[in-house]
Amino acid sequence: MEKYLVPVEPSSEAPKRFQRHEWARSLIEVKGRFRRNYRHDLSALLTRSYSEVGVFPHLYHVDGVPCQTLRNRVISSVSYGEPPVPTSRQGISSLEFDTKGIYLVSVTKSGCLTVHDFESLYCQANDVLPYFEEDESKHVLHLSLRQQLDVVRWNPANQDEVACTSMKKNDVLIFDISYISSEPVEVLRTKRTVTVHGSDVHKGLTDIAFSTIDKSRLFASDTNGVVNMWDRRIGSLPCLELTTNSRSTINSIQLNLENQVVFGAGRHGIIYMWDLRGGRVSAAFQSHKEMCHPPITCWKLASMLERIGTLKAQSAIVTKEVHSINFDPSCPYQLAFHLDDGWSGVLNMYDFEVTHVHCPPPAWLNDSNVSADLLYLRKPSWLPTYSVYAVGSASTNGIHLLDFYPDTSSPCHVDYSEKEERDVRDKQNKFVPLTEAVTACAAHPLNDTIVAGTKHSSLLVISQRKQSF
Repeated sequence: MEKYLVPVEPSSEAPKRFQRHEWARSLIEVKGRFRRNYRHDLSALLTRSYSEVGVFPHLYHVDGVPCQTLRNRVISSVSYGEPPVPTSRQGISSLEFDTKGIYLVSVTKSGCLTVHDFESLYCQANDVLPYFEEDESKHVLHLSLRQQLDVVRWNPANQDEVACTSMKKNDVLIFDISYISSEPVEVLRTKRTVTVHGSDVHKGLTDIAFSTIDKSRLFASDTNGVVNMWDRRIGSLPCLELTTNSRSTINSIQLNLENQVVFGAGRHGIIYMWDLRGGRVSAAFQSHKEMCHPPITCWKLASMLERIGTLKAQSAIVTKEVHSINFDPSCPYQLAFHLDDGWSGVLNMYDFEVTHVHCPPPAWLNDSNVSADLLYLRKPSWLPTYSVYAVGSASTNGIHLLDFYPDTSSPCHVDYSEKEERDVRDKQNKFVPLTEAVTACAAHPLNDTIVAGTKHSSLLVISQRKQSF
């Protein structure tokens, strides 16, 4: 064989080395630890896999009779000589999963409170025949309360309890889903009323937050710039009021991870912070006497956004109403905010700076009805483990899956540079087109399935499509 070999003269140049990318999964098994951005890379794969897999219209009944939400939908779509139902009285206003993801609760502007069995809902979702009537026999609870409902929350300390309220009422209705009853087991009310032109008008409640440490404490923001706190062991009236320096509506409230700090945001584009530790507030908890407490600090988002030079150079930054604030469950120091013009971002609670911003095209660019959209407070949701923020679009039918990973590798980070990324395509926000306009989102706490409520009171299931082999 040696006679067939052609001798090669030795070269003075050093041999070229080919750089090969490391196999990430193999390195995890060898080294026993994840790369710093491994979870971020997985989130990019996850967001690209989402699509609409099921649509469930609100075609439900109470005692064999169409519920109020269904009747309003029929009247709006087909005229029977009755006046059309205003847009503000239609649509799903809020929905939320319980901590284990077994049940999903939703409320509508028409006054329906429904607790769905999520497994039944998910199994009916089908990518071939997406339109199904949900099996009403699988509902845990369906009540038509004949009043506008704007928010609903599970009690994390007692998963049999759900609380709901309305921007037109000053009471919190608490229902026990372990037994079916159209009457709440407890009703909490605010003390004061607002006088308008000589008549007493109750303060409406806009959002609810339960304490995860003390099951007796409940917070609710109102339309008069106050966050009310109840101790359910004392009575039905609040024992503490967290006040602002204005009478404007607080749309959203959040408690931090230790349940020691309350955050609120609303109509004037300001985020307020109240500390429940020490001082007069501590005495209020001990003596259970009514006390008013101002915020220890506040941030005006428009001023903070103006500090971002690249954003200010491209956009006219004006004060906008805050629709919602949410803490990132996988990164507790990230407080996300969503504005009425569709902008979203993250406020870092360590240095109190805006670190992430997403600015979609304005609604008027797509000839959408901006005035009708302002009737809804859009309520986004974090995915439980990937720092991905699911936001209903303000201009088109669909949701934005925003990469808010706490690092400059996030495409929404204010210091993001495409030149530093090896593959920019892997780090992009995802828009998922849907059949209806979204008002609220909720992410499953275990499998990252997203359920969205729409302006037509439908539930949209957004997940990975089923494939047959």
